[in-house]
Formats: sequence, structure tokens, C-alpha cells
Amino acid sequence: MKREYSNPSALPDWSGMFTQIVTTEKQGLRLVHISGQVGVDQDKKIVGDGSLAAQTQQALENLKVALSHVGVSVNDVVKLTIYVADYQYEHAAVIREALRVVFPSDQLPALSLIGIAALAEKEFLVEIDAEIVAETDQ
Repeated sequence: MKREYSNPSALPDWSGMFTQIVTTEKQGLRLVHISGQVGVDQDKKIVGDGSLAAQTQQALENLKVALSHVGVSVNDVVKLTIYVADYQYEHAAVIREALRVVFPSDQLPALSLIGIAALAEKEFLVEIDAEIVAETDQ
């Protein structure tokens, strides 16, 4: 089994704690695991007004950067896990709207939306990780 660890330079550098992307290939399949993406830019600065909507949009943009880095797209995403700090029921609508911009409505990935007390930094409101299944180029 082939395994590759990637930390794209276009994403924030968290390499002292974790790898952004781990890809495993075996028997014609690629499994890609993308670490939780948050609403920060490449320099680890919170984007926009810092709202849940702005952070969710940036986390999804970071996810797309990670997908592109390993040659896959949103169409290959099979599972998302979204963690929301201090979750309130109305947050689901914000998340839903952001997802609809990125994912085709007929190919929405499986989803776990989990409310939690806090994320790794107090300013972080949302974190999105992804699992991807794709065929190898072989």
C-alpha cells in the first residue's frame, strides 16, 4: 500500500501538529483524508468579519485547495465532518447555504454536523474535514 503525506504551501502550515492531507493508494483506489480546515487564510488569520458564514466559506475554499493539490475535486468527496463551536440550531442554515455553493445538489457527500464547546483556537467557529474516494491513474 502506497501512502503519501502532503502539506500544500497554499494552506496554513500546521505541520508541527498534523499533516494536512494523507493519501493512500491500493488496488486502483485512492483514499484521501483531509484534516480539518478552518476559516483562516494561508497566514493563519481569520477571514472576513470572522462570522460563521465567512469562516465556513473560507474553510471550504481551503478544502478545495487541498483537493486540487492531490488531483481530485468536490465530486470525489464522500464524507464531510463539520464541527461548529457553540452550536445553535440556526447554524445549520448557514452551513447548508455554504455547502450548496460548493457541492452539486445531486452529489452531496455524507455529512456529520457536530456541535462542540470549542475548537483548537478560541476564534475558530467551524472546522471541516473530508474523506475522498477516487480511482488511481493506473
